[in-house]
Amino acid sequence: MAPTGRTAADIAASVERDLHTHTIAPGDALPPVRTLAAELGVNPNTVAAAYRTLRDRGIVETHGRAGTRIRARPPTTRRDSLGPTVPPGTRDLSAGEPDPALLPSPAFPDPAGWRPLYRHDALYEPFAEAGRTVLNAVGVTTEHLAATSGALDGLERALAAHLRPGDLIAVEDPGWGNLLDLLAALNLTPRPVPVDDQGPDPAATEEALRAGARAFIVTARAQNPTGAAVSARRAAALRPILAAHPHVLLLEDDHGNDIAGEDLYTLTGVSTHWAHIRSAAKAYGPDLRCAIVSGDAVTIERIAGRQRLGPGWVSHALQHAVAHAWATPEVAHATEVARETYRLRRTRLIDALRARGVAATGRTGINVWVEVPDETAAVATLLARGWAVAPGSRYRITSAPGLRITVATLTATETEHLADAVAAALRIGPRGQSR
Repeated sequence: MAPTGRTAADIAASVERDLHTHTIAPGDALPPVRTLAAELGVNPNTVAAAYRTLRDRGIVETHGRAGTRIRARPPTTRRDSLGPTVPPGTRDLSAGEPDPALLPSPAFPDPAGWRPLYRHDALYEPFAEAGRTVLNAVGVTTEHLAATSGALDGLERALAAHLRPGDLIAVEDPGWGNLLDLLAALNLTPRPVPVDDQGPDPAATEEALRAGARAFIVTARAQNPTGAAVSARRAAALRPILAAHPHVLLLEDDHGNDIAGEDLYTLTGVSTHWAHIRSAAKAYGPDLRCAIVSGDAVTIERIAGRQRLGPGWVSHALQHAVAHAWATPEVAHATEVARETYRLRRTRLIDALRARGVAATGRTGINVWVEVPDETAAVATLLARGWAVAPGSRYRITSAPGLRITVATLTATETEHLADAVAAALRIGPRGQSR
């Protein structure tokens, strides 16, 4: 259905409405500007302004002569439409969820004496103190701190503090799907940087920064979807590259932290503007939407200042629960158990796949990445065999096709059956014929 309306705002709104009601879908082309203008009886400038509004909102993208199309993952896409439909009885390894049995119980404040009102500091001091302790222990300076509602909120606020629509951003490829969606919604242009087990490729990183990237986003460890972690050697290679571009905003995401299974080798400290974000969701529970952000004075003040104009602060009850988790020996022990359990489940699957001639990566975290020649065929074949995994298109820009398999709850018995199914899926060609 063609867009409707007489003003730029109405035309843009009709496209968003049609996308929400599934009248149009990601990948669909919109009519050329002059064609739609003639159909609606409006000036072509009006349609161009509507398309520009949609582009600024991350809903459409322009492909030169190919015209304007709905983005593959526009901001209006519902979360439940991003992965495969999981039939009843199928083992779901697509969601990226931690194992509930390995999450510690959160400790919230005693309600009898907990009555904070509007007039208090946004940063809860016990949370700041615990944050300083855990960050200083891994080499991240903590002179300036803020609390955000999780890793993605911290990344968005840091990006908004320095960048404008259209700016080029160096990002890992494959990389976190939600981050790629966020960049599209902010109308920021991703510049893909290949990733291996040790982190972002140094030569590609330098190329991206020389090409004008205004920011570089790197996952310190438990990289989603590949499980990569920045090694000591890779950090040593990346730091001088960043030092040569001191005005590039460095954003370091450490969402995996205590369950990652590898030490942190931070890249912070060499650029003028930076932020290191440590969130609680993967290690302590997805509902603990809380992260500590350390950074330079300007970045942190801009994050806190914009926060004051919106929600004001992250719930002190959440900050209290995370501070307790970071400071309590019993929780530290539970996290150590989770870390070792995830390591065992990752390596068990990787070894089982390798025994069947299938290469896979998963150095840290809760996911294993398997490159495949055809994602659609592999996902469909696995579904038919009772396994749901995430197609790599959700995480890729230009990198090779793959599958993300979440191993957080994968048992030893299941591992062998899954490895058999993956090996069988890779022997199926794109037309369903055996190779």
